[in-house]
Amino acid sequence: MFDFSNLRKAAILFSGGPAPSANAVISSVALNFINAKVPIIGFYFGFEFLEDYDKANRYSLSAGVHYQALDITISRIRNHRGVYLKTSRANPGRLIKSPQDLNDPEKNRRLLHILEALQALGVGCLITIGGDDTLKTANFLNRLGLPVIHIPKTIDNDYFGIAWTFGYWSSVQASQEALLNLKADAESTGSYFIAELMGRKAGWLTYAAGIAGEAVQMISTEDVDEDVLDLDQLAERIVDTMLLREKNDKYYGVICVAEGLADRLPDKYRPTETDRHGNVILGTAEVGRVLRDAAERLYHQRTGRKKKIIYKQIGYETRNAPPISFDVVMSSMLGYGAYKLYKNRQFGCMVSVSDNFSIVGVPFEQLIDPETLLTKLRNVPKGSDFFELKEALSYKLSE
Repeated sequence: MFDFSNLRKAAILFSGGPAPSANAVISSVALNFINAKVPIIGFYFGFEFLEDYDKANRYSLSAGVHYQALDITISRIRNHRGVYLKTSRANPGRLIKSPQDLNDPEKNRRLLHILEALQALGVGCLITIGGDDTLKTANFLNRLGLPVIHIPKTIDNDYFGIAWTFGYWSSVQASQEALLNLKADAESTGSYFIAELMGRKAGWLTYAAGIAGEAVQMISTEDVDEDVLDLDQLAERIVDTMLLREKNDKYYGVICVAEGLADRLPDKYRPTETDRHGNVILGTAEVGRVLRDAAERLYHQRTGRKKKIIYKQIGYETRNAPPISFDVVMSSMLGYGAYKLYKNRQFGCMVSVSDNFSIVGVPFEQLIDPETLLTKLRNVPKGSDFFELKEALSYKLSE
């Protein structure tokens, strides 16, 4: 039905939440294709317009409205904040739960719209930049015959197949600055902050930000074994830390928690709000506020005193932080890597890097479960050196 073998044009899109140095990736991909004299276009807002493409409506996909031809001026955006091509959470493969679903006309409809659109525009290769849902969609499109190369993106750093995702360390930097400000406020007022940071499934960002921002305690999904959080038990851990500090005449501190803990809240606290694409918004549960309330109650029960504990969510401000030099270089390497895989005809692969920024193409088969088609995620291994570091730098009585 679809034949992309003779279509020379390339295309790029960015999907999901923003990340620092996104524009360095976009710029590097485009410049490498332009230098090789391969025409490249950039789609606006991820899959938003592509999934609704109507080949009978000539205006459903228009140059300057839904996409643009990229040229050498793209070199100017490398250090700009935000996402030059804009982004959305449109997820055209959300109905696909098994390999058989790829042949279901109702479940694959949005994916076929994308293939129709790309074929109509003469695109023979798509470069996707995004998180686990975008990787799943890239895999679906590749299995349906489209040459696809994927660049991993998440400030959570929980991607399997790459050590550091672009934007992660810039987000850590922005979080560190916020946490150090909160620490200074806490010390000045004799209070505590519970800071909730991003991290849907893993604690990479919460731990690194907490270490850099001198938090006295860091809690993420890796720190709990149960499927449903025992709020009283977590509150005990928080209050224990507070009382230990009081023995050393320290009546203040910042405690970091990951937003992903919201996924394990008891039913009455679980997040229910979704965006227009059906994605649950974990931040609306405000798991840090729930823990703050539980800790305040327990502290009063154990001491007979009230303690000021302030809830603070640190989230969106870290996604468009100024990119640090490491992330600009990492992003530029990944953009170059996309072109290198294209030149070597390594489609159906994710761009990764090994030591000394050597480009590695990781086949989708190594990243995705063949039965469920779910992507593999990478938690902070309990007992690993990084996990033990955050434990060692949490407050201890001997401090």
